[in-house]
Amino acid sequence: MDHSADAHRTDLMTITRYVLNEQSKHPESRGDFTILLNHIVLGCKFVCSAVNKAGLAKLIGLAGETNVQGEEQKKLDVLSNEVFVKALVSSGRTCILVSEEDEEATFVEPSKRGKYAVVFDPLDGSSNIDCGVSIGTIFGIYMMKDDGEPKLEDVLQPGKNMVAAGYCMYGSSCNLVLSTGRGVNGFTLDPSLGEFILTHPDIKVPKKGKIYSVNEGNASNWDVATAKFVEKCKFPKDGSPAKSLRYIGSMVADVHRTLLYGGIFLYPADKKSPNGKLRVLYEVFPMSFLMEQAGGQAFTGKERALDLVPKKIHERSPIFLGSYDDVEAIKALYAEQQKE
Repeated sequence: MDHSADAHRTDLMTITRYVLNEQSKHPESRGDFTILLNHIVLGCKFVCSAVNKAGLAKLIGLAGETNVQGEEQKKLDVLSNEVFVKALVSSGRTCILVSEEDEEATFVEPSKRGKYAVVFDPLDGSSNIDCGVSIGTIFGIYMMKDDGEPKLEDVLQPGKNMVAAGYCMYGSSCNLVLSTGRGVNGFTLDPSLGEFILTHPDIKVPKKGKIYSVNEGNASNWDVATAKFVEKCKFPKDGSPAKSLRYIGSMVADVHRTLLYGGIFLYPADKKSPNGKLRVLYEVFPMSFLMEQAGGQAFTGKERALDLVPKKIHERSPIFLGSYDDVEAIKALYAEQQKE
């Protein structure tokens, strides 16, 4: 056994070490944020393990209505939601939770309250579980404005007010991508250590990409600007090569690829969904926050995505996000459309 090689493995930048390093840059910090992030990371590890077993669980009869012990089995998205709600409440650092799975916001009981609000989609793309496509958890964190009784208005803030955002993708590997407002870093779970290791430091999205990502099945319902943009991607008139279409249909996977390889991800408004399909608080905002932190842009068709002020917790919005120049191109087409 090569003990010297093993010794090197203890010098890795784990997510815990990374967050503690960040904390040390703020002498006034009490460690609350670090504790909260540790609970989110624990939730991600738990869900990653459950997702990896999902197919087998079905095969060996664990995903029926009840198992041999007579215990009721939960669907993976419901289980993921419970995992994150419990992890966040038990951190003692949260006061409001908004989940895609729960119709109402969760107000944490006073004895366990902290100063953060967390918005999250516990298992985005869960309809893809059975075919092995990457799925993930998306989250955003706000800090409370004051010490008073928490109110729903405390989470109905523009995305630019978030103090951190990230996602964890459960795919061929388990990747956690995080921004605390100073760039974007990617961590990969080392299953033998049970630790997230920094593998993608300071992610920067390429200024212009070669990929566009959209559900073209909705093309007949698009507005003029979106239709023109996709047409330009396929048949550019300036002599540049056509863009490649890549669409997974799982937002975490599509955004992850866009972040690393560049290009643009779009889920526009259309006649069927005039307000778009993706939810503002826990899909549009966290992904837009990450994209801007990585040097890209995010646009709703009307304004910068992070300037949007949501009125309801499950509000939807169109979104165009990715490489700076590609989003500039769609912004120009919308500006043109408004003049007409």
